[in-house]
Amino acid sequence: MKIANEFTVNAPVERAWEVLTDLEQVVPLMPGAQMVGWEGDDFLGKLKVKVGPVISEFSGKANFVERDELDHRAVINGRGRDSRGSGNAAAVITTRLREDGDKTRVTVDTDLKIVGKLAQFGSGMLQQVSEKMIGQFVASLEAKLAEGDSASAEPVAEADSRAARPQPVAQPEQAPLDLADLVGSAMIRKYAPAIALALAALLGIVLALRRIRGQR
Repeated sequence: MKIANEFTVNAPVERAWEVLTDLEQVVPLMPGAQMVGWEGDDFLGKLKVKVGPVISEFSGKANFVERDELDHRAVINGRGRDSRGSGNAAAVITTRLREDGDKTRVTVDTDLKIVGKLAQFGSGMLQQVSEKMIGQFVASLEAKLAEGDSASAEPVAEADSRAARPQPVAQPEQAPLDLADLVGSAMIRKYAPAIALALAALLGIVLALRRIRGQR
């Protein structure tokens, strides 16, 4: 299953890069997302979604299989699962950052494989949901960029040693992602478990940019 997303950030590449490479700043911008930590080379995260009064949690991890510093391109392997055992999914996510005048354009191409009950979900619905999620993320990202408070912060390059990699600062629990804002009520329950896969692409963008910067 192929999912393609593209969005533009109203900021120069270097300014957008500065915020996108800081996981502790950017993960809270994603609806329902929380950074958990590292497991070897894997980034760990979780997502909470709300369907009416019911809140579900999804967990996932991602690592890098390819990085191109000069082309600002990265390929990430992501895996996710439903905590209730409805199925699991794997995704190969290719992200690229391009300068577009005084703006930044990001493309995300996802090759998604789903097994278990989640396999019933169609690419059309996932495309629709991922586009709406990206819209929310970009709005929050641009508000963060407008603050300007990170301009003076010195980013810390990622250490090559696994032992030296710091664990993230504890983050407050995020409000769950309300699927009623993304999908019509008749489709919410059918497609709820697949929302985590759309978020995986956004996490892939952040991870790719951060890891590329660390290689400079």
